[in-house]
Amino acid sequence: MTLAEPRTHAIVPNDLEPYWMPFTANRAFKKSPRLLVRAKDMHYYAADGRKLIDGIAGMWCCNAGHARDPIVAAIQEQAAELDYATAFQFAHPKAFELASRIAQLAPGDLDHVFFANSGSEAVDTALKIALAYHNVRGEGSRVRLIGRERAYHGAGFGGTAVGGIVPNRKMFGALFAGVDHLPHTYNREQQAFTKGEPEWGGHLADELERLVGLHDASTIAAVIVEPMAGSTGVLPAPKGYLQKLRAICDKYGILLIFDEVITGFGRLGCAFGAERYGVVPDMITFAKGVTSGTVPMGGVIVRKHIYDAFMRGPEHVVELFHGYTYSAHPLACAAGLATLGVYREEKLFERAAALEPTFADAAMSLKGLPNVLDVRTVGLAAGIDLAPSPDGIGKRGFAAMEQGFYKEDAIIRCSGDTIALTPPLIVSAAEIEDIFARVARVIRAVA
Repeated sequence: MTLAEPRTHAIVPNDLEPYWMPFTANRAFKKSPRLLVRAKDMHYYAADGRKLIDGIAGMWCCNAGHARDPIVAAIQEQAAELDYATAFQFAHPKAFELASRIAQLAPGDLDHVFFANSGSEAVDTALKIALAYHNVRGEGSRVRLIGRERAYHGAGFGGTAVGGIVPNRKMFGALFAGVDHLPHTYNREQQAFTKGEPEWGGHLADELERLVGLHDASTIAAVIVEPMAGSTGVLPAPKGYLQKLRAICDKYGILLIFDEVITGFGRLGCAFGAERYGVVPDMITFAKGVTSGTVPMGGVIVRKHIYDAFMRGPEHVVELFHGYTYSAHPLACAAGLATLGVYREEKLFERAAALEPTFADAAMSLKGLPNVLDVRTVGLAAGIDLAPSPDGIGKRGFAAMEQGFYKEDAIIRCSGDTIALTPPLIVSAAEIEDIFARVARVIRAVA
């Protein structure tokens, strides 16, 4: 093959079978593949040349849009200059620069950053730090971790154990002992068609008091929650809920972890959801938006007293026996710095906050369409619950995703029978209207 000949085989593979796809109905996909071959700004391009509007920012991650020139250039330059540097006992300058930039964005004294490579790794890192923190302080009996029903905290063993989505858990045995769960915060009867934080549900944080009474505070290391439960279908925190959790954790010496893999970097109109709610957790996990999805990266931001607790003993001894081969990878750090530059220069966090009312109004226009049971919005995120099809839970949602791709040239995400919409933060008011018009046609088509 000469350079002039089209590389069609690279775009449309002739054998789909070897790839075991994640969180995907493999057999259905391989019968009718949805292949994406290019992306730019607000759009993907399919293998057949169609231009599809991206209603989900890739996977909640491409907050600055796709293939942004400053980010692409930074990755290319870094690959040519320093492709890899070990993170164990050595480092490169951009790791420190990016950590400093992220710490500046975080609230309060969350001022130290431990890098991982994904949200799943970030969560497992945060849980290990929590356990180790109590250990080095002489409270090794604090080994219990508390998550929440309907939560998603990644696909690692730790994140799956504290997570609360049934299909993600049921095939994997007992996972970890010593894990308990708070109830989820959603009540359709009390909260249906809510814009922003629901008025009802703040009292559910008091369930943590019950778990303390059951297990005793001396056994509990940490509580982990999402400020907005995203993967389960966009469940915003009720008013006062996160503030109550913070107060109860302070009362009993329990660490509070905010999983901001989805909510971080502008999705809720702030750098982090913690800022929106005026709550300073002990740790924040991040990933996705930190590089706008271009290079895998995740991490944990910790408060100063947590970091300081480890900085004891002989200076030549490793303080925390944890890390990854690709922690603070040079390409990821370059992408992260360039991405944060785009967010700042284009004021994308502020843009998201300003567009939130427009986005919420557009989402609520779906009320009254066939099978729409509820619509929830917060920041630039919306969850639309559809009534299940009589012949199976999740079939209507799956049909909606396919209808969006094949008939409406739109990328939408479905979790069961819930449609989630989370466009890049560069979305315009006109594009918001367009996305929801396409989704309205999808909903009618799968009725």
